[in-house]
Amino acid sequence: MSNETYEGPERIAVVGMACRLPGAENVQEFWRNLREGVESISFFSDEELLAAGVTPELLRRPDFVKAFGATEGADLFDADFFEFTPRDAELMDPQHRLFLEQAWAALEHAGCDPFGYTGPIGVFAGTNMNTYLLNVVARQGMRGADLLVNRIRSDKDFLATLVSYKLNLRGPSLSVQTACSTSLVAVHLACQSLQDFQCDVALAGGVSVSVPLTGGYMARDGVFSPDGRCRAFDARGEGTVGGSGVGVVVLKRLSDALADGDHVHAVILGSAINNDGAQKVGYTAPSVEGQIEVVALAHAVADVPPETIGYVEAHGTATPLGDPIEVTALTRAFDTSARHFCALGSVKSNIGHLDAAAGVASLIKAVLTLEHAEIPPSLHFEQPNPRIDFAHSPFFVNDRLRPWAPPAGVPRRAGVSSFGVGGTNAHVVLEEAPSAPRPQAVDARPQALVLSARTPAALDRL
Repeated sequence: MSNETYEGPERIAVVGMACRLPGAENVQEFWRNLREGVESISFFSDEELLAAGVTPELLRRPDFVKAFGATEGADLFDADFFEFTPRDAELMDPQHRLFLEQAWAALEHAGCDPFGYTGPIGVFAGTNMNTYLLNVVARQGMRGADLLVNRIRSDKDFLATLVSYKLNLRGPSLSVQTACSTSLVAVHLACQSLQDFQCDVALAGGVSVSVPLTGGYMARDGVFSPDGRCRAFDARGEGTVGGSGVGVVVLKRLSDALADGDHVHAVILGSAINNDGAQKVGYTAPSVEGQIEVVALAHAVADVPPETIGYVEAHGTATPLGDPIEVTALTRAFDTSARHFCALGSVKSNIGHLDAAAGVASLIKAVLTLEHAEIPPSLHFEQPNPRIDFAHSPFFVNDRLRPWAPPAGVPRRAGVSSFGVGGTNAHVVLEEAPSAPRPQAVDARPQALVLSARTPAALDRL
């Protein structure tokens, strides 16, 4: 990216990231798995599923698939660190616990101390339905004085504000709910808040944890894969696989990030959201027109030619209806006669569909792809879906690890799509980080190495 002056909306820098995803406890493990083409879907034995509460009758069903993108340790929580009592931690939705931990980790990754930072920090986040609550009610009920406490620890409304309270964040604090597109919509809203100077730093992301943590699903209606594998854009694609996880990004106005000497992982050039309205065959169906409009609008906001975008991290659920519609919409939104210059991929082929956390997982993958100048493989692609006209499109499915060398003078740019059941669509356009400034002369005097931890014992271990 050039350092020339840009006249237009403030660009947004990604200055921190954190995640807990299937097969990955952090961003570094996530990138390693992506780069090496690791599929992180878990396939469970009958014994594991019976122990999790799946009935023998269900296990005998031929259309029951014993697969899920499970996140290790989603039932664990460092309650002492956040000053929760054991009782409060027990009542709290695991999604709230996991998101709070990763919000802290993301700020730490960004080098931002929320208790020392003087500007307002915002939170924009969403979660899935609380399935853990059903277990709490079954065991203990929700009566009397505990009702309000249980609601605060359990309801979607309190996900973002709990983080703001625990981490002393004083910017806008919004819970965002648009089904599968939730976390990418949260990123869009966070960017707008930064551009409007409502906050100086923003956390954005989403979380999805289902209880029990071990499980499977019924393969029905072309939405869920009959064999536990998500074959995005492939002729054998018959649906997606569920998954759990959490992702958070830390955003800052690019000018502030550069002035503060932050490490910029990538730059958000522009983003857009919309809704399909009634332009589709049913409420849960995708819409070509809606997707065209949101991608084209994001391109317009980013103010870059589509021909300069070399990678799109697609929604890519491998459904017979969804994949052809998505590529058709992308092709029309790109509106170019150039062919096969843009790689296409879907992280759902690695980790499954994370619902409210799906969009931010895709975003983190795209940021890492830009930062490392490599495009990781989209898994299980062998033959293109015959209903997708790749021959007359700008796209090809990236089925192997590929070095990313854009044309001379053109920075690496990527798009990220996320589409929600109910029609709320989101698209983000990203660019590689600006060239790093030349290093300053090293100060030869002794320097202090500052270590920080919550307790003296933790500091000693560090």
